[in-house]
Amino acid sequence: MTGDRTRIEDVVIVGGGTAGWMSAAALAVLVAPTGVRVTLVESSEIGTVGVGESTLPHIRDFNQKLGIDEADFMRATQATFKLAIRFDDWGRIGDSYYHPFGDYGALGGAAPFHHYWLHGGGADRVGSIDDYALPIVAARQGRFAPPVDDRRSVLSTYDYAYHFDAGLYAAYLRRFAEARGVTRIDGRIASVAQSPEDGTIRSVTLEDGREIAGDFFIDCSGFRGLLIEQTLKAGYTDWSRWLPCDRAVALPCASNAPTRAYTQAVALEAGWRFRIPLQHRIGNGYVYSSAFLDPDAAEARLRGLLEGEALKEASHLRFLAGQRTRNWAANCVSVGLASGFIEPLESTSIYLIQAAITKLTELWPAHTRDAAAARAFNRQMDLQYERIRDFIILHYQATQRDDSPLWRAVRETPPPDSLAERIALFREKGVVQDYREGLFQHPSWIAVLLGQHVTPARAHPLVAAEDPVRLRAGLQRMRDAIRRAAESLPTQDVYIARYCAAEAV
Repeated sequence: MTGDRTRIEDVVIVGGGTAGWMSAAALAVLVAPTGVRVTLVESSEIGTVGVGESTLPHIRDFNQKLGIDEADFMRATQATFKLAIRFDDWGRIGDSYYHPFGDYGALGGAAPFHHYWLHGGGADRVGSIDDYALPIVAARQGRFAPPVDDRRSVLSTYDYAYHFDAGLYAAYLRRFAEARGVTRIDGRIASVAQSPEDGTIRSVTLEDGREIAGDFFIDCSGFRGLLIEQTLKAGYTDWSRWLPCDRAVALPCASNAPTRAYTQAVALEAGWRFRIPLQHRIGNGYVYSSAFLDPDAAEARLRGLLEGEALKEASHLRFLAGQRTRNWAANCVSVGLASGFIEPLESTSIYLIQAAITKLTELWPAHTRDAAAARAFNRQMDLQYERIRDFIILHYQATQRDDSPLWRAVRETPPPDSLAERIALFREKGVVQDYREGLFQHPSWIAVLLGQHVTPARAHPLVAAEDPVRLRAGLQRMRDAIRRAAESLPTQDVYIARYCAAEAV
């Protein structure tokens, strides 16, 4: 760092874990070559929250941008492949549907595919809409292979993500980042120094007296928000009136079952539980509302649902659904849990880390306090958080369950206006308006809306002229083609064994 504090020469990342080491790895590749030094401060005495063992396809772009070899990454993190998320008991007890990483079958015409499916008679006449998405059909069969490049093939119509051990991923990225010049300092932060002139952060001081100065800071300190909140008072927007779950208990277990190519989210009395298959274990958790369940009861309920021997003691987590009011304040950006938390129902935790890192590098500050970059960053991250928020709330709003106090409470809570408008438009016209910016697009909304019995009043008028008999015949051919394509793929266990099996642990 030089005397000229308007120029970014030293970046200090506070906190490790997934958020810290993803940030460090990205900066090592994208920013450090311009002459910027990157230092990460973490304490080996402070544990990290292992968020995000289940991911979205965007993580592949992140790894590829860094030049990470997929097979090497998967072996190092005990990863498996993921084609979809399966939701059980959300609309009604006994329901099951999938959110696929790919679109539903296309007939080519005046309207999206679900209108043709509706006009053909829906599930009663032409089968579940899940039958028309190859990633769902393959996931149900336990099969996986990467999509092909030939756009004429149905085997090109999907994407995929990963399940992995978040702790192993952070360790992998630490080795990656340190090999590219990132400096790691082990120690607890005792104090933070700010400039008396403009309030920017100047340095952090460790308990042993070491001072680490910087021009720009990235807060990856988790829920406590050591820099963004405790120092800069950026504020927090509470969304718990719509998302009442505020606790989680996690407990990995052994499993000898065939590896599934999907994450499972099962609605329970006071929240929901997740099942995440890795090569060496199953990740399990119960995300619940403390207003309706206590931690001991939640842990007991989760233990009773394990399919194998528990591998360690349960971890308990408390959180408040919401978002930092300003994700970028002064010369500090918050990333990961320091920036907010939306329950992991749709595997968005690591995506939001990635989104923040991507936006930060796109808007890399020209100087220590870049107000224009901060405004643009905050505006774009607000869109990301709010649109994910609405999509998660949809799962609770679109339920017919009234068997417990939690489900009755969420049904009686009016949704945000932005979500209410989208639901009303779909009920009336079957239309999902895609965002110009934001994570979840058309197929994602269709999956949850139809999966939880939000049915349009009618099919699109331009589809109504189609001959239903001929349409049903075409849909049957499409179902058969998708089924045969899925059956042509190897099982996930066979593919992993050939390509990226980790050493036994």
